[in-house]
Amino acid sequence: MAVSNKALDRGTVAWGVKTLSIALGSGCMVRGTEARPYQGSLIRQASVRLLGVVRKALQGIRSCSMSQVEFFFQPGSACLSLASMTHDDFLLASANGLQSEDPGPKMLSRRSCLQGTLAGLALQALGPSPAIFSAQATGFELKYCLASSMFGQLPLKTILPEAARTGATSLDLWPKQHGSQREEAQAMGWESFEELMHQHGVGVGCLTRYDLGPFGLDEECAIAGRLQCPLIVTGGHGPVGLKGDDLKQAVKDFVERLKPHLEVAQRHGVRLAIENHGHNLIDHPDSLRWLGEMSQGLGLGVALAPYHLENLGMDAQEMASLILDLDKSLAMFYAWQHGMGCMKPLPKEQELLQLPGRGDLDFKPLMHALRTIDFKGWTEVFMHPVPRGIPIMPEVEEATREINLARSYLARCLNPIQ
Repeated sequence: MAVSNKALDRGTVAWGVKTLSIALGSGCMVRGTEARPYQGSLIRQASVRLLGVVRKALQGIRSCSMSQVEFFFQPGSACLSLASMTHDDFLLASANGLQSEDPGPKMLSRRSCLQGTLAGLALQALGPSPAIFSAQATGFELKYCLASSMFGQLPLKTILPEAARTGATSLDLWPKQHGSQREEAQAMGWESFEELMHQHGVGVGCLTRYDLGPFGLDEECAIAGRLQCPLIVTGGHGPVGLKGDDLKQAVKDFVERLKPHLEVAQRHGVRLAIENHGHNLIDHPDSLRWLGEMSQGLGLGVALAPYHLENLGMDAQEMASLILDLDKSLAMFYAWQHGMGCMKPLPKEQELLQLPGRGDLDFKPLMHALRTIDFKGWTEVFMHPVPRGIPIMPEVEEATREINLARSYLARCLNPIQ
């Protein structure tokens, strides 16, 4: 789909911001470029006009199923993100101060950031130039699932409102020690749990059960089926440190032993996915490729964690090649990098280097590979805090902001502004 509406010029202005990307949940991308700084007073005078301008730009896609609208501004590492549950009611989800190129203050307050940046866009709509603001179909978008463990052991009633704010349509329930929401859901009773999820418009997208192991999931598959949850992620099982033909045979033995449990899973409409994990049979990229080859038609897939691939010395291009090889075997993609690791206490800024856009891993080749295979599985912005079981940030709003910053980076990797 391609939509063009008169609203904004290419000469978009906003406090030195170089690029603007408005990513729509419907799979459209609204773009603008070339911002220059204007005086704050002029920006404030025009701020009230922006929402009407954006509404006009969205008129052509009102028929799309759109769960939210997001605005991402990224000068350097700064970002502003807004989320909306309707086309014309815009709610602030998170904001950082934007860096200004003019002699004024280098960091703006939340209010000034919102007014200044958005109003700058509106100025061009008031100017004499012909204004064109286009929404273009990207043809591909990530499907986000929110890992409950990102909020530690906070209760579901606290986490669920954050799902929509992070672009997620579904929740991945983690048990203790990383989370506690899987136990909470069962303790409250499945009917009450389903009602709570329905109230927030969130589904169960995944059950993560490393604790049960791949051969102990039969009962969990029945629960997943009841919850209409399509995926259970767990770890592999077998000898470690193998190579070549020995590794291939061990993967084959693992898949054979797993087949009765895969039959149970398929009866309940559930797919099992094995994460690549250090010190595990399913660790080396060859083990992942063989798992993918041997699991065709069995309801078995791969949950891919770049974090562990980096531990093996793989770079972004090699990971992208692996994604292309896995193709339809890929069931879950963890947007997660190694950074400085997750096994020992670190200052928060260093711990957060696990998130996309913060560490050194270039996700653009990975995003290109996901687009190439038309990846339909879940994507989770992910990291492990130390110790396990705590939220990634002290405040709920801060955790949501970090997830949105990572999503903003991934959006730019998928749809770089020309």
